[in-house]
Amino acid sequence: MRHTIAVLALLCLSGQALASARQHLDHPDDWYRGDDGRRIAANILAHQSDLGGWPKNVDTTKPYTGTDRAKDLAPTFDNSATTDELRFLARAYRAKSDPKFKAAFLKGYDYILKAQYPTGGWPQFYPPDQAYHRHITFNDNAMVRLMEFLRATYTSDGYALLDADRKQAARAEFERGVECILKCQIKVDGRPTVWCAQHDEKDYSPRPARTFELASFSGSESVGITRLLMSLDDPSPEVIRAVQGAVAWFESAKLTGIKVVTRPDPTSPKGFNRVVVEDPAAPPLWARFYDIKTDKPFFCDRDGAPRPRLADIGSERRNGYAWYGTWPQALLDRGYPAWKAKWAARIAEVEKTSPAR
Repeated sequence: MRHTIAVLALLCLSGQALASARQHLDHPDDWYRGDDGRRIAANILAHQSDLGGWPKNVDTTKPYTGTDRAKDLAPTFDNSATTDELRFLARAYRAKSDPKFKAAFLKGYDYILKAQYPTGGWPQFYPPDQAYHRHITFNDNAMVRLMEFLRATYTSDGYALLDADRKQAARAEFERGVECILKCQIKVDGRPTVWCAQHDEKDYSPRPARTFELASFSGSESVGITRLLMSLDDPSPEVIRAVQGAVAWFESAKLTGIKVVTRPDPTSPKGFNRVVVEDPAAPPLWARFYDIKTDKPFFCDRDGAPRPRLADIGSERRNGYAWYGTWPQALLDRGYPAWKAKWAARIAEVEKTSPAR
């Protein structure tokens, strides 16, 4: 499963993140008591949906000026929505003990708890629709972000506003989430590899999303999932095998010998064109999607047809999506070696009992 070509480059996701509640999480308590803190808190409260969550791609720190709350404030877990606002409200409540902050936080927190499937995953939003949003959503680290947030609420001192029952529920949901992750991991000839960006909410199988996001090995989302497993305090043999399988896949899937360059192109709607060129000195990159059967990178237009080269797809998707990235590199360079050293004795025991292949 070793690729002979590879890439260097990279290209950021189309569009930068909007200003958000996340930018204000590190302020001292006095800031939350001041005029700016009160104003932003009021705006965040105004953007909370009736269901409890917050919308994505909206600066919820600015005043709400819409007229249709159901449409404007559709809650989701995508693009850091909901968790950022909840973290802000927890900080604001710690500083001011305003009951409005606590009530809004609990409403949003219960929205997350209610949204988990019996199989342990989360959809992109709740209640889920019948489109791809209903699937267990690892895309853009949505589920990992929810799990990290829940874990913080029952392990850190910043969430004293939560009662013991909710913290216990959050702990149970986190543990079910880990089990879900292990069941979703794609196995090839019995070997654990990595994950798709979304999985079936009932049988855990890889699922497609948008027409250009086919069921595949994900070179991006799988990194956040692996990091979450590596962060567990008491990794089970199943977790250890899952991490090692993912790392082995990242190593085998790296692409070398090429890089992606952005060239001015007045004929392109965006004014530029992304091109893959040979470069033996280029550092490794990974493709966003790999075919589950062939383990080779593919690229897709909105027609849903996978193609073997970036140049094979049209300008709109070629220049408007992150097809290559360095996502696993820091994990391979630093995260995994540190994890392996920390759990060396336990890993050795697991390797003794693992079947030879």
